[in-house]
Amino acid sequence: MPTGVYQRLWNPLRREWVLVAASRQARTFLPERVDCPLCPSRPGHATEIPASGFEAAVFENRFPAMVPARPAGGSCEVVVYTDEHEGSFATLSASRLTRLAEVWTDRYRELIGRRGVRYVFIFENRGEQVGVTLHHPHGQIYAYPFTPPVAATELRRRSGGCLLCQQIDDERKGRRRVLIDEGGVVAYVPGYARWAYEVHVASQAHRPALTALTPSARQALLATMQRIARAYDRLFDVPMPYMMAMHQAAAGQPAPQAHLHVEFYPILRDRGKLKYLAGSESGAGVFINDTLAEESADRLRAVLA
Repeated sequence: MPTGVYQRLWNPLRREWVLVAASRQARTFLPERVDCPLCPSRPGHATEIPASGFEAAVFENRFPAMVPARPAGGSCEVVVYTDEHEGSFATLSASRLTRLAEVWTDRYRELIGRRGVRYVFIFENRGEQVGVTLHHPHGQIYAYPFTPPVAATELRRRSGGCLLCQQIDDERKGRRRVLIDEGGVVAYVPGYARWAYEVHVASQAHRPALTALTPSARQALLATMQRIARAYDRLFDVPMPYMMAMHQAAAGQPAPQAHLHVEFYPILRDRGKLKYLAGSESGAGVFINDTLAEESADRLRAVLA
């Protein structure tokens, strides 16, 4: 287990948890390719992965935000998408995409069943502008001992049916913001998008988590996600920095609002222009979007393949 000070502190003003992991300041930062800890091990140079080749790999983060021991009480895993240093989620082969779907599903199933875990969060940060410290294609999984604020708000019990089911129906009827609608998966720019080219990808059927999907449905979900990631890279002819967040059911009986979906937050608002979380976003919690969702959908649709 990593050593250091790990704390989970409650902010009574905002009513949210803050994780403290001071040892993360020493984590590996943008190493040269020859020193990449996510590449396969080779003679005379051991990495995090003791194999000369692999399809995908999962291991506990050496610089986690949480550890199983209290008071932090959680876990952080790294998911390496491929043994190839170059590339991205957008360039994974179909076979690697299938393997990644299996890995994500397996890890969600195992982690959500652990004692003390309340929420499993699968995500990816891509690009130095987002804060990535390793270029090798990878994502992460956090197993929280509490339900984080965004998920808690989404899953809060309300009268009526699933809000996301209703939203998907509305988007499919309107069509104006829909990018992809096939294979039981819908991708669209929500009218309330906070980021200029934010895209949501959801199972059309009400399913609480990856574990509730058939293998073919999981493959369709990831294939749609990949098409969106590829469109991002074509949009401004540069690798798009983004954050990807997968929203699933919390531990226990799935709430009526638990509807599996993925949200992409690309941080370029235009060619060469970053969207910063400035005063209104960071201080007041109110996002300001400089684009119309319908126009963003048109631009993304033009570069979809």
